[in-house]
Amino acid sequence: MSISMGSTSGDIPLILRLVHDSTGIVNVAGNIVRKVLQSGKLDIVDKGTDDLQTKADRAAQVYITQELHKKFPLASIIGEEGDNLTENLDDLVSPVGSPIQANDLPLGEILSKSVPTDLSSIQESEVVIWIDPLDGTSEFTRGMVEHVTILVGIAYNGSPIAGVIHQPFLKLGEKFGRTLWGIPRIGYGGFTLAAPSKDKKVITTTRSHSNARVEAVLESMKPDDIIRVGGAGNKAILLMEGKCNAYVFASAGCQKWDTCAPEAVLAAIGGKLTDMAGQPYSYSKDVQHANQGGLLATAPGEDHDWYIKQIPK
Repeated sequence: MSISMGSTSGDIPLILRLVHDSTGIVNVAGNIVRKVLQSGKLDIVDKGTDDLQTKADRAAQVYITQELHKKFPLASIIGEEGDNLTENLDDLVSPVGSPIQANDLPLGEILSKSVPTDLSSIQESEVVIWIDPLDGTSEFTRGMVEHVTILVGIAYNGSPIAGVIHQPFLKLGEKFGRTLWGIPRIGYGGFTLAAPSKDKKVITTTRSHSNARVEAVLESMKPDDIIRVGGAGNKAILLMEGKCNAYVFASAGCQKWDTCAPEAVLAAIGGKLTDMAGQPYSYSKDVQHANQGGLLATAPGEDHDWYIKQIPK
């Protein structure tokens, strides 16, 4: 079905409204993250081994969650930082001037998409939204802000049906911020899809959470190059832009809020994300948050099964 820009919100399928509204929300959240960094007051909390939380994480999640609850009160929303956050947003949500203002978004293109019949009848109460308000917190605290993304993944019947990824520190012209989105079988936007090289194999993996198993699996795939960066969203973007052939992390560590949005956007462009055995993860509201089976993601055109077959037993 085709939706015109003149349609009322009641005529527009829920999946399009979710993505349209999420793109606007993460754009403001990106502004919040930049303002916290600009203030120099990160208010870091150590949640455990290599698991940091900053004021930017908390404030961005409070904003994203409250805005999604206003617009979609029946949806289940699960955020990395839990449900009991309190953070004053008064000084963070107001617009700020160039060059840290965000880029304008061509949101109309999302609402104009045609939606398959099976996706047009989804009910709000059937949707689970997974939020990572600041993917790449460790890098953020170290000033490696180019690794940071904000992730909103939308699931139905346990499967990712849409994803929004925002890069708050990517500078385009005089402004900061880029928002990528994808809906499998419907479309994608915010970036230019590029195929990875067929002449060499480039794999991206963790910058800071490697171990002997991770390294053994990487070695078994005999890559020509390994790109070690932070953030699941950041790594997925490397696949979308053709800079890497695969994203390999043969260890527990990633969570559902790390992978729901990237999996959906990758699926929208013909890529794939599974555990290291090739099994899909479920994103239902009651599932375990940790992705215990590791993570394997491949760019469009890559043989996903080939990577699985290389893994040492």
